[in-house]
Amino acid sequence: MLRVEALDVAYGEIRALKGVGLEVGRGEIVTILGNNGAGKTTTLKTISGLLHPTRGTITLEAESLLDVPPHAIVSRGVAHVPEGRRIFNRLTVRENLMMGAYLRRDTGIAADLERVFALFPRLAERIGQVAGTLSGGEQQMLAIGRALMANPRLLLLDEPSMGLAPVLVEQIFDTISDINRQGMTILLVEQNAAMALSIAHRGYVLETGSIALTGTAAELSDNADVRRAYLGE
Repeated sequence: MLRVEALDVAYGEIRALKGVGLEVGRGEIVTILGNNGAGKTTTLKTISGLLHPTRGTITLEAESLLDVPPHAIVSRGVAHVPEGRRIFNRLTVRENLMMGAYLRRDTGIAADLERVFALFPRLAERIGQVAGTLSGGEQQMLAIGRALMANPRLLLLDEPSMGLAPVLVEQIFDTISDINRQGMTILLVEQNAAMALSIAHRGYVLETGSIALTGTAAELSDNADVRRAYLGE
């Protein structure tokens, strides 16, 4: 579904990504692991059009995403849940969710809103509440729900567990698995490697802007270097 090849991205003189290549098949959860500064967020931002590569290709269903503006990438079926959630703090839960559907002109918006509430019942309970007053876990639910309201084919998730209590992390990851079982393809960036590998089909390890390892989730979980660097063993 998604193919990234030989991707280079630079911040001025600093090369953030160096020849990154990865694939995400339809219906998969693929995770990108790596330490802070490895290039994980840069990869997602480049796929969603927020950053422009100096070299390489990005294709979705064989159509290039290079030089496509971010809003048009959303229209093509890619929704990005950014690191730090980035909800609209002064808008209500409902208004945030409807912002996710801003580009849509189809008749399925009401059904998708009910789908989000089925996934996140807490949001239904808070529908009229100002988003900035939600808890951290509720804000993460809202950020994911807003992305789903775009009716994407591919969901990009950047650090969904950041700043959450362990019980909420488990809840969020259970819901990500549910979304995938409903047919959503997911590219997941996550520092909690154990949780990411527990739900992913395959993964990539980024080190200083380059792909260092790739394999199935089971292969990466069994890899001694991964266990030492990312699983605390």
